[in-house]
Amino acid sequence: MTTVTRWALAAAAAIALPGAAGAQALSCAIPANVMRPRPDLPSDSQPVRRLPIGSYTLAISWSPEYCRTNGDRPNARFQCGGSNRFGFVLHGLWPDGIGKDWPQYCRATPILSRQVIRRHLCATPSPQLMQHEWAKHGTCMAGYTPERYFARSNAMFHRLRFPDMARLAQAPITAGRLAEAIAAANPGMRADMMRVTGTRGGALDEVWLCTDKNFRYARCPAHQGGLDPAARITITPVR
Repeated sequence: MTTVTRWALAAAAAIALPGAAGAQALSCAIPANVMRPRPDLPSDSQPVRRLPIGSYTLAISWSPEYCRTNGDRPNARFQCGGSNRFGFVLHGLWPDGIGKDWPQYCRATPILSRQVIRRHLCATPSPQLMQHEWAKHGTCMAGYTPERYFARSNAMFHRLRFPDMARLAQAPITAGRLAEAIAAANPGMRADMMRVTGTRGGALDEVWLCTDKNFRYARCPAHQGGLDPAARITITPVR
């Protein structure tokens, strides 16, 4: 493997600082040859749906839990194998509808370029997931190209700050307490502007951050889903 990007210095700086940390990977080395994704197409269960956009959701995933249960999959080797180490990673930026339904697969799209994939792989460490996010969600954002879509979502992701997740992982906490801790690390954010999701086993899975049409964080709609704030969750530690 030839390393062309490594964020070890950024990780060391983040570990050295007390309090909130940024969203960057703890360690990310991009190989010389990055796997090409397959086409991601609409289906009977995931049909084309062209609807007006009423808001957006920025979805981030807790990588240690994903790797705990999926790390042996071939398409998870970059995210979960070798020297790479991730905390939160970017799942995607999702256009929401006016009501409970959302737009998806709004137009046909080719395979993402290698340049786009390599540029954003340390935020979303799966070429196939990147292809899916652009095909299902990004194509519904008027005037957006893949470059603009991933630049937007990555800028939002990298502005996020997080509490000491290693400390929070030492004992089960509630979904509401985690939301409060994330909100406290980001000025202007409140716990009701996000939804925390968990696995069937009660582990942290994702955090969904709600925004308005101008990408400003806003209170999540009642139908957004997520765990009850009183639900207890565990946080799989970073290995």
